[in-house]
Amino acid sequence: RRGRSTSARWDPPSTMAKGNTDAVTREYTINLHKRLHGIAFKKRAPRAVKEIRAFAKKAMQTEDVRVDVKLNKAVWSKGIRNVPKRVRVQISRKRNDNEDAKEEMYSYVTVVDTPEGCKGMLTKVLDE
Repeated sequence: RRGRSTSARWDPPSTMAKGNTDAVTREYTINLHKRLHGIAFKKRAPRAVKEIRAFAKKAMQTEDVRVDVKLNKAVWSKGIRNVPKRVRVQISRKRNDNEDAKEEMYSYVTVVDTPEGCKGMLTKVLDE
């Protein structure tokens, strides 16, 4: 197909260059609807969690991604088939306290409550 790039997925902005290991927290809106298009009903919620992990890994450039229990509950809230179309998440890149860990940093992903919906909200960098 002509005119299409090789990667159809959105590439999240990343400010972490090689060797830059700052702890940072950002808020993102993840469009799960486009990531789950064509996925079988009984695999949608588990795949959604995997897609959130992949997004966090790409955005924060860490191999170790930890998903909060509340985020998991939010994804599964409408069952295995009816995953929310969009989810607003807060991803924190933190320093690993465990000395014998492979990675220096890890990402922690939590859900953000948005009563008015998360459509159209932009990425927000939070100060800690």
